[in-house]
Amino acid sequence: MTNTKTMIGAGIGVAAVAALGTYLLYGKRGEKNRQLVAGWMLKLKGEVLEKVEEIKDLNKEEYYKIVDEVSGRYARLGKVGATELKHLTVELKNAWLHLNKELQ
Repeated sequence: MTNTKTMIGAGIGVAAVAALGTYLLYGKRGEKNRQLVAGWMLKLKGEVLEKVEEIKDLNKEEYYKIVDEVSGRYARLGKVGATELKHLTVELKNAWLHLNKELQ
């Protein structure tokens, strides 16, 4: 993959995570989600994004591995709710569908 394609892929990744955040905060359940959003959720998304940008040839397995690693670390901290963490992990994994469409 050339540098241009890598940069485009990273930009698309940023856009996908931003779109996911927008959906979570302003979608059908946006009001409820805004009340539940905590700083750790934003940090988790940011860490996933940073790791995604480091990968040159991003595929579904690598993306899921990144999401699982980062969410696993937050689960071990014990300061986050298991339900919220599980929900956020599922949402991030579902973002792959949008991200994959943009990468092709």
